Amino acid sequence: QVQLVESGGGLVQAGGSLRLSCVASGSIFSINVMGWYRQAPGKQRELVASITDGGSTNYADSVKGRFTISRDNAKNTNYLQMNSLKPDDTAVYYCNANANTPWNRNYYSYWGQGTQVTVSS
Repeated sequence: QVQLVESGGGLVQAGGSLRLSCVASGSIFSINVMGWYRQAPGKQRELVASITDGGSTNYADSVKGRFTISRDNAKNTNYLQMNSLKPDDTAVYYCNANANTPWNRNYYSYWGQGTQVTVSS
């Protein structure tokens, strides 16, 4: 199957920066979309940013101009550069990938275990 491992979360002061990384491994044939979601306490999980294998990106309005998603297709890795962080960005951030395998070309959605991002005021 496919496993996603996130890294790079932590505690930062408002206005600071963090860079999240997500590595996909396993029996991967291709990944069409990779992205980041976040979930704050008492709130629903929401899309933060996504990127296709062709490089097209999509961002939540709340992070436009502050966050940048990028991707290394050869390494099945994506990155989320987060600048000008705000306390409202505090959440658990989850990596997501739509991937298929050599034996099943249907795409399925996979999730990482999540990484905590805490922004202090």
